[in-house]
Amino acid sequence: MSTIPKPFSEGEETFMLHCRAEGLAPEREVPFAAGRQWRFDFAFPANMLAVEIEGLSSGISRHATFKGYRGDCRKYAEAAILGWRVIRVTTEMVTSGEAIDYVLRALGKEPRC
Repeated sequence: MSTIPKPFSEGEETFMLHCRAEGLAPEREVPFAAGRQWRFDFAFPANMLAVEIEGLSSGISRHATFKGYRGDCRKYAEAAILGWRVIRVTTEMVTSGEAIDYVLRALGKEPRC
């Protein structure tokens, strides 16, 4: 039996729209640590840049538990050791345009505003 993939969140879908509007094509659900199940929501592998849309803003998320938070800390520590730059944002930061501006700056491009 195949597993039905979970739908992307509002923040993830909006971020992807913002990327397309800027001519960017990030990869989605990118594994980054051999032997681990960790994935980045979005990544620009050639630039070692990742974007994580944090679910905490909805109030219903594994990120809101101590166990989830601790797991995220481990994930981001390992990402840093491997040389990744990780931009962590909330859905509100995505919808306001703040998230795409961070990404543009990290990629050496001019932000929209």
